[in-house]
Amino acid sequence: MTAEPPPGEHGHGATGRRIADELKAAILGGTLPPGTRVRQEELAERFRASRVPVRDALRMLEADGLVTVVPNTGAWVSHLRLVECEEMYRMRERLEPLLLSMSIPALGPRVEQLARLAEQMETTDDVEHFLRLDREFHLLSYAGAETSVLGDTVKRLWNTTQHYRRAYTLMLDPVSRRILHDEHHMLVAAIRAADAEDAERVLEGHIRRTRLRLALHPEAFSPEPTPMTRTAS
Repeated sequence: MTAEPPPGEHGHGATGRRIADELKAAILGGTLPPGTRVRQEELAERFRASRVPVRDALRMLEADGLVTVVPNTGAWVSHLRLVECEEMYRMRERLEPLLLSMSIPALGPRVEQLARLAEQMETTDDVEHFLRLDREFHLLSYAGAETSVLGDTVKRLWNTTQHYRRAYTLMLDPVSRRILHDEHHMLVAAIRAADAEDAERVLEGHIRRTRLRLALHPEAFSPEPTPMTRTAS
């Protein structure tokens, strides 16, 4: 572990970003599940940093929807109740098809990369690898949109619901997996044809399918407190 850069705005900013990036990877990768307590003093010790960049990192993560900070109490990896997750998925059903339709006109050079990602998802049996590919696929499909608000909103929703996408993926049976992969290929075909209407229809159903399956499994929404000592240093 490298020591904290010299004091100053630039040094604190760089350290805060480094801490935030490592915690973000741990949260999205499932090492820190929802409900995990995030202690400032432990982070400061692990990263050999003062409390200032640690607080900066937690603010960044809170803005990304990954951490919930309670004033004068502490911070936790964000945890959703079923009703909250359902609301977020309903938002995704409306917002992501719109973002995709805005993106499609500029996606021409990225279509083959999307096709490769769809093929890679189909051939992997590793859940974490699949989740990384799936995230890359969908966020790449939105990359052509010029937006100052919608894109950031969608990324925040993806961050906040990441753990529940993992839970959904672990629930899939062979038939459901086949449908999921077929939908990815259908999205690629619609994007290649510049058919925004068809792409929106496929994507809306793709997201709805996850929401409906999760609603049948309330046990997926129990917080899983984990000591910070499990975080990779």
